[in-house]
Amino acid sequence: MSPRLGLDLPTIIQKAAELADENGLESVTLASLAQKLGIRSPSLYNHVVGLSGLKEKLALYGLKNLHNKLLRAAAGRSGDDAVFAIGRAYITFAREHPGLYEATLPAQHSEDAELLKVSEELIQLIIQVMHHAYEMKQEDTIHLVRGFRSLMHGFASLERSGGFGLPVNLDESIQVVLQAYLSGIREQFRS
Repeated sequence: MSPRLGLDLPTIIQKAAELADENGLESVTLASLAQKLGIRSPSLYNHVVGLSGLKEKLALYGLKNLHNKLLRAAAGRSGDDAVFAIGRAYITFAREHPGLYEATLPAQHSEDAELLKVSEELIQLIIQVMHHAYEMKQEDTIHLVRGFRSLMHGFASLERSGGFGLPVNLDESIQVVLQAYLSGIREQFRS
């Protein structure tokens, strides 16, 4: 069967991302996506290998978008300024694209070469920013990148689930948390 005229993989993935952001990742099914596209579900099989294939493509799309957002945020910055910028960009991405962000999370467990490559590029970007900011051993940088990612993901996840009910500005909270984190880095690794 030939693909429907005007229907292509980028359009399918964009609509799947919209569906995920509007209603959560669990709402993305072949049936719901087909309905959003105004087609029948079997037409999607011309472009993706079932729901798992769709979610892999969605994860790839999400990781590329997150990587590009962090890359733009870090451009022309260094030190604490670069770390703050990628931290804010990470949180902003998770806020603006909650379903798409959720789709990126299982990417580390994929066997898809392109997905693993983009995931690695994202991690390497954060490693590079941290390493240049604080000039430490590679192993220490990896520890700190894990901490940074944990802070950002934890904050984004708690915010999305409504876990921050106290009347304090969330943007100020992330600023304070990052400042404390970076102060700890400078204290730990000062020359």
